[in-house]
Amino acid sequence: MEKLDARIRNHDREIEKMCNFHHQGFVDAITELLKVRADAEKLMCQVTDTNRRLQEAGREVTAQTEEVIRCRIQQRNMATTVEKLQLCIPVLEMYSKLKEQLESKRYYAALKTMEQLEKVYIPRVSQYRFCQIMAENLPRLREEIKEISMSDLKDFLESIRKHSDKVGETAMRQAQQHRTFNSAVAKQASTGHYTKPVYSLNGRTHTHTHNGLMMEEDSGEEEEADEEVLTAQDLVDFSPVYRCLHIYTVLGDRETFENYYRKQRKKQARLVLQPQANMHETVEGYRRYFNQIVGFFVVEDHILHATRGLVTRAFTDELWNMALSKIIAVLRTHSSYCDDPDLVLELKNLIVIFADTLQGYGFPVNRLFDLLFEVRDQYNETLLKKWALVFREIFELDNYSPIPVETEEEYKLVVSRFPFHDAEIEKQDFPKKLPMSQSVPQIYTQVKEFIYASLKFSESLHRSSTEIDDMLRKSTNLLLTRTLSSCLQNLIKKPHIGLTELVQIIINTTHLEQACRYLEEFITNITNVSPETVHTTRLYGLSTFKDARHAAEGEIYTKLNQKIDEFIQLADYEWGMAESDGRASGYLMDLINFLRSTFQVFTHLPVSLIHLPTSHPSSQPPLPLP
Repeated sequence: MEKLDARIRNHDREIEKMCNFHHQGFVDAITELLKVRADAEKLMCQVTDTNRRLQEAGREVTAQTEEVIRCRIQQRNMATTVEKLQLCIPVLEMYSKLKEQLESKRYYAALKTMEQLEKVYIPRVSQYRFCQIMAENLPRLREEIKEISMSDLKDFLESIRKHSDKVGETAMRQAQQHRTFNSAVAKQASTGHYTKPVYSLNGRTHTHTHNGLMMEEDSGEEEEADEEVLTAQDLVDFSPVYRCLHIYTVLGDRETFENYYRKQRKKQARLVLQPQANMHETVEGYRRYFNQIVGFFVVEDHILHATRGLVTRAFTDELWNMALSKIIAVLRTHSSYCDDPDLVLELKNLIVIFADTLQGYGFPVNRLFDLLFEVRDQYNETLLKKWALVFREIFELDNYSPIPVETEEEYKLVVSRFPFHDAEIEKQDFPKKLPMSQSVPQIYTQVKEFIYASLKFSESLHRSSTEIDDMLRKSTNLLLTRTLSSCLQNLIKKPHIGLTELVQIIINTTHLEQACRYLEEFITNITNVSPETVHTTRLYGLSTFKDARHAAEGEIYTKLNQKIDEFIQLADYEWGMAESDGRASGYLMDLINFLRSTFQVFTHLPVSLIHLPTSHPSSQPPLPLP
């Protein structure tokens, strides 16, 4: 403890020494500190004031700094917005373009725009709600486009049904003009000059004459001369079909469209092929019927070549075969009602133009030309009926007396109408009489007119000259052997025809029989077919006129016997006479006078017909003529 206390005391002394050593410094430091205290307070005030003033000055900077920060945030947001808008704007522009295309009815372009929206633009911004709404609207817009395009197609089908008549009329007129031009060119090639108008310019028709000069004739139809060549595309707007086809193709539903189109066109074909009940009454009825059919198939041919696969050749051939069967049945039925040969001829011309028109579009028309042979038979029947009336009128108006000719001009006029040649009569002085009556040149002229009328039907049938020659000869044979023969037989049987008229009829038939060879030459000149051709049909006029002459001779015998019987039956016999007074009875004298005058008439008969036939209805022998 003592050691410890001693050590403590030592440390205390050292501490005291140290404190004494540093006491003055401590005092000085405290003194200095007290001096600094005042300066510190002054500095504190200055620092506080400076801090206040700094805070006041920094408050505006802080506000501006915050504004800068806010602007930087806005700038960043704007950049992000611009970036997103740059992605959305093309989508909105395409959708706006889509709306404009729909409003302007550019549906095919609208579908292409939809496709771009779906595949390119919308996937880029699919996270936005408006894009989802757009994507949901696109299928609905497609359905609207399908419905609108189908509505346009229905309007188109209705339109072409109404315009088929005009389209067909234009096509048939062009085919007729083409056929007329080809005929004129062929005629020029064969004859070396034009004899008919060939083409027209500015309403004037140019005609070549035999001397090679050009002559102008006024066509009278300047509008038609200046009319441009129109096609189906000029008359009908086919854009709805193309548009609808493209739309359904883009939508992947082309097959539905094709089936609908073909089904509707089949229905329209059946409607077009239904004729009006009174079609056979006028040629306009037939013309409208043919125009509608031609218009229908011209449109189908255009669709066939302008589109790929909407209609096929097999489909159009099927339609045509169906239509052809219906057309032939309709023409057979309606033509059978027609009894006017002019109307039948116009019908034939329409059928030829109709067939040529459709043949130009690649449709087979052989069956139509086969039908024309049936129509030709009917045409010949109507001609025969018409000429039967003509012959009856000629026979009724004939005076059955030789033709008197006062001058050479009259003689030449008769000879120009009928091939009469007689050297003895030609040597006689005027006035003189020709043996036949007025009906002979008239009948001959009418037979030639019949041949001309029959030839009109044979034109443009695409048949050879030999076939046309055969047609003419057969129809002429029918005229002679059936119509003219029947008229002659009826004439001979008429009660008012006396012996004088019967004799004149025999003379007339003789001259008509002799003129048959001139009719053959007439037909030969028309057809340019040599009569020596193996298959050339001969005219049966000889047998016709011989039969008529035999009938007239038999009628003469019958009437003569009847007249003799009348004389004998009406005689007043004196049964109580004692003896004959040597004179003939009065009735017998009258009978002899009658026979004398009658036999005088018979002297006009040709020498070859001097005796009546032995084949007569009575068992009595014929009376020889002096």
